[in-house]
Amino acid sequence: MTDPLAALAAAVEVLPDDTALRLRYAGLLVDAGRLTDAIAQAAAVLQREPGNADAQALVRRAADAAGGADAGGAGTGDTERSATPGSPTTAPSSPSTPVTPATPAADDGIDWHALERDIGVVTPPPFVTEQGTSDDDPVPIAELRRETTRLADVGGLDGVKRRIEESFLQPMAHPDIARAFGKTLRGGLLLYGPPGCGKTFIARAIAGELGAHFLSVSLNGVLDKYIGESEKNVHRVFEQARAAAPAVLFFDEMDAIGGKRSAGQWSSFRNVVNQLLVEMDGVDARNDGLYVLAATNHPWDVDAALKRPGRFDRMVFVGPPDDVAREAVLRVHLRERPIEGIDLGALVRRTRGFSGADLQHLVTTAAEKAMAESIRTGTVRPIRMTDVRDALHEVRPSIGPWVQAARNVAEFANTSGEYDDLAAWLRTEKPRG
Repeated sequence: MTDPLAALAAAVEVLPDDTALRLRYAGLLVDAGRLTDAIAQAAAVLQREPGNADAQALVRRAADAAGGADAGGAGTGDTERSATPGSPTTAPSSPSTPVTPATPAADDGIDWHALERDIGVVTPPPFVTEQGTSDDDPVPIAELRRETTRLADVGGLDGVKRRIEESFLQPMAHPDIARAFGKTLRGGLLLYGPPGCGKTFIARAIAGELGAHFLSVSLNGVLDKYIGESEKNVHRVFEQARAAAPAVLFFDEMDAIGGKRSAGQWSSFRNVVNQLLVEMDGVDARNDGLYVLAATNHPWDVDAALKRPGRFDRMVFVGPPDDVAREAVLRVHLRERPIEGIDLGALVRRTRGFSGADLQHLVTTAAEKAMAESIRTGTVRPIRMTDVRDALHEVRPSIGPWVQAARNVAEFANTSGEYDDLAAWLRTEKPRG
């Protein structure tokens, strides 16, 4: 009668790439007590398919079998390692981190530490402790994406776009000419203005113009309840951006992330600002290809050190959308809804001082009124100007409190001239605050 193990060994030698055949052979080797040979066969599978669950299960099964044997009864097949056709003489190496294995029988004849290290399959230990994340293997904090939005996609705001082109994009696109005129390419750009006016959208458009990856970081992506973790998060996100260069690293709510250290903040907040300064002040080439942008509604609350040369030394005011921008925003929000007889020109004139978010809220409110009547009648009817006029009685510009604070800053705290753009807008538009 043919020995099934010998027959399978011969078959494996003829068909070394047949995974199912090799695993069948390994299973019979475990049943026969030839544990070392069984693990060698499973290792051959894991060398080709590191995630093969059946091979990993066989390794653990062999480990359990060896652990259950007494000191002198590991089985005759394991007292000497026999050469088996088709088995590798050296198990594949793996870069996986060593994990403390479960303790097997003391005298089973197998070097379990070596096997677990070489094969990359471990027997889970009976007790584990929580381990923190190593700085050498950082967890990505921000989502990395490639932006296709361009400044041409930003409706209106021609003055803002021109300022961004002159102060940021053109020097980056022509570094040799910029250096000839003494224009530094270091530092970042701070976008500021009332809430809901498209600062984040403009930052995405800048990334698209530069052909760079875009990483957006908000307050909850940086701050951590444990001491020292917030600073580590700042370092990790800079490292993530440097690895993806060319990249635009965008910090939203900069007044919260980099607030004034003299404002009586907790030491952890002050340390975050210190870490930002360290990351932006690199004296080597670590920040080549890294463009740092930030947005804030309250630039006067950002730590002064972050606005010095080499850091966020260029500030651009992004005000409420002008006539052209309001028309573009209204068209976007009305585009996917049924409309009839909408006088867009009159609507643009009636919404002066509205932010982009206010315009969205206005269209949503008008749509709700048309929808309510449609539900009552059982027939869908489009949004009409009567709906929009009714909505205008309910929706008001939301930037009034911001305007009041901004006016105080422009009049009494603009000695350095950093808020000249804001002061000019207040004089020209005369918004109500």
